[in-house]
Amino acid sequence: MRLLIVSGSQRAQSQSAKVAKYMSSVATGYSEVSHIELCRFDLPFWDGEPESKSGEGNPWAMISYKVRRADALILITPEWGGMASPLLKNFLLMCNNQDTAHKPALLVSVVSGISGAYPIAELRMNALKNNKLVALPDHLIIRNVTEVLNTPPLLASSSLDAELDIECELGREFESEREIDLRARIDYSLHMLHQYSGALVGIRERHESTPYPKQQEYCYGM
Repeated sequence: MRLLIVSGSQRAQSQSAKVAKYMSSVATGYSEVSHIELCRFDLPFWDGEPESKSGEGNPWAMISYKVRRADALILITPEWGGMASPLLKNFLLMCNNQDTAHKPALLVSVVSGISGAYPIAELRMNALKNNKLVALPDHLIIRNVTEVLNTPPLLASSSLDAELDIECELGREFESEREIDLRARIDYSLHMLHQYSGALVGIRERHESTPYPKQQEYCYGM
């Protein structure tokens, strides 16, 4: 199974990308983990026409290929003015539901303060209707993000990594109880995403092999 992580900040070297890289390093059980940082691609804003997805130099073909191959997605957005980023919403508008339907998505909000709930509510309310991504019941809000996830996770190590592990262990001594709990919550959320990934493969296969009569009449949500 393949995992695709999409970070939706419009700034280079963002905290959203930092969180994405951390989650990439602790996501297990997948044959492939990819990360797309949307700000690094010159995607046009979708105008409702298929032509806006094509054209010379348009990176959408590469991005949509990764979406098509993925069995699960993680969508990471900063909170700007209480909203999800325009870049992430544009990405979701461009997605073809033939590539995204019935795939699980873990929603992650990143904020420098103590808010962060509004982007999750926004994405749940109006970002998943037509692409038919299946948002997990659980989501993540990474509050005070500049203060957390700044050291790599402790992983099973070899002797070659012993010196690095010692450095990480020393860094861990200064972690707050909140950060320890946050890392544990991330591990749990990734575990559940993996469970949904495996379960929904069968639904997509049956959806393709034995489609509902006139299925295409219901390709959009109400």
